[in-house]
Amino acid sequence: MLTINSKSGTPGTVNHKGIDYKWIVLSITTIEMFMVSVNASITLISLPAIFNGIGIDPFTSFQYLLWVLMGYSLVTATLLLTCGRLSDMYGRVKLYNIGFGIFTIGSILLYLTPGTGDAGAIEIIIFRIVQAIGASFTFANSSAILTDAFPADERGKAMGLNVISFLSGQFIGLILGGILAFFNWRYIFLISVPVGIIGTIWAFLKLKESHLPKHAQKIDIWGNLTFVSGLTIFLIGITYAILPYGGDPMGWDNPWVIAALISGLLLLIAFPFIENRVKDPMFRMSLFKNRIFCFGNIAGFLSAIARGGVMFVLIMLLQGIWLPLHGYSYDSTPFWAGIFMLPLTAGFIIMGPLAGWLSDKYGSRLFTTGGMILIAVSFVMLATMPYDFGYPFFAVSLFLMGLGNGMFGSTNIVAIMNSVPPEERGVASGMRSMLQNSGMVISMGMFFTILIVSLSHTFPPVLATSLTNAGAPGLVAPMSTIPPTGSLFAAFLGYNPVVTILEAVPKSIVATISPATITTLTGTTWFPTTLAQAFMPSLRISFYIGALISLIAALLSAMRGPKYVYELDKKNIKDQIQKQDHVNESDD
Repeated sequence: MLTINSKSGTPGTVNHKGIDYKWIVLSITTIEMFMVSVNASITLISLPAIFNGIGIDPFTSFQYLLWVLMGYSLVTATLLLTCGRLSDMYGRVKLYNIGFGIFTIGSILLYLTPGTGDAGAIEIIIFRIVQAIGASFTFANSSAILTDAFPADERGKAMGLNVISFLSGQFIGLILGGILAFFNWRYIFLISVPVGIIGTIWAFLKLKESHLPKHAQKIDIWGNLTFVSGLTIFLIGITYAILPYGGDPMGWDNPWVIAALISGLLLLIAFPFIENRVKDPMFRMSLFKNRIFCFGNIAGFLSAIARGGVMFVLIMLLQGIWLPLHGYSYDSTPFWAGIFMLPLTAGFIIMGPLAGWLSDKYGSRLFTTGGMILIAVSFVMLATMPYDFGYPFFAVSLFLMGLGNGMFGSTNIVAIMNSVPPEERGVASGMRSMLQNSGMVISMGMFFTILIVSLSHTFPPVLATSLTNAGAPGLVAPMSTIPPTGSLFAAFLGYNPVVTILEAVPKSIVATISPATITTLTGTTWFPTTLAQAFMPSLRISFYIGALISLIAALLSAMRGPKYVYELDKKNIKDQIQKQDHVNESDD
């Protein structure tokens, strides 16, 4: 039986009889985290099979690839704040359950994708957006529901266990993606359906509202319009800035991109002024007066910027350069890239629950600060690697990054959620998730921009020199017309770019090249070696930037202050008032 603790005066505190309700909540949120995590990693690792299945040319697929990767994060970042606000108004559990169901429907639609070619790619993007809408409701509420269900001295442990489910899903998604994509690309989306159905039914049957609003609240129409439109326009501008425009490899000079960035930024600047003037704001600006909440959210935002794009660029490094150099065929590199990234997951799994459990006793400041310092160290280690690195050093770097993220992730969430009153947890969770997802989108835009700008300037001359040295100067002109990003993303999708390029070159030109040279060019070492000369300098720059951002996040984490739990603080104040009343009575 679930009841509200009316004596404590803290709406959202729950008492339990019989089987602890908190473990039921943990089981449901664990299923949700597992499903979402499997969906993310299985989609990433199976992109070659998906694009092959719908018949997309890798050299013309950059815009579709970008939207499959970034569209999901863009939609969740835009909707999370609104979802958190609606949840505080109408019930967190109710909207969490609805989100669970919507995500499952999106998975079914992806499995049934009817189109092929461009139409199929657009349908996949739309159905991924459906998934993102559902995920927005679950992301905005899972932390708040867990915080409501667990007492203050067990929340770190609960968040840590939640992290294990998320990371286990990442690992299982990598393995399942490699297996299921071999049979049929549609199966990678079908795998989420039974988990989603079971989780949705379990949530509807077992989750109970632990908080209802004290008074009727109105929807913040102007705040919603300003924020959603501003963030959407701004993030779309960043996304299209990465795409080619005219004769340029990127679109930062595109008038529409410039207009989108400026107008989106102006709307976002106006948003806090609007929120300070409406009666029931969706974004509680007053929460930022709390140092733990403020510094924790800014540190989380910077952490997302630092690490959001690193997974993709590391997979590009493995698939486009390192794995082919070590004898792996291009069609097998997506699967093996996921396997070789597992030290990152291992670090997460080891440190996430441990840091969460220890933070219940000692607070979050030590772990969040130390975690971001570890991440900065791992970035510097990665930046010092040659392109043909030894795997043990790479694995240690990833493991340290995983340990750092495990120390920071769950403990930072606990600190933020502990710092707010129970009736504000929905909007606080939405604000935290929104900042994190926005940081992820910005991070991918930042990392891709650095890589593309560098490749656009350095790859053509490197390619020309490498072709000439290989004895194929006649290929310089036709191969120079291929966008550097097209070659990079072809490798990312598991294609040998040279083979694809040669198929488009006139046969009369190919006939002038010796068979031995053709064998060299289409092997597994020539293109990765050529690409590495242009790719590695930009990769090092992005890693050093990631290290700098991580150190700033570490500084903010150190400045957040000692351990603080809102309910305990209010209880101490109440006890002090009662003691003072007793003293006054004695004096009388």
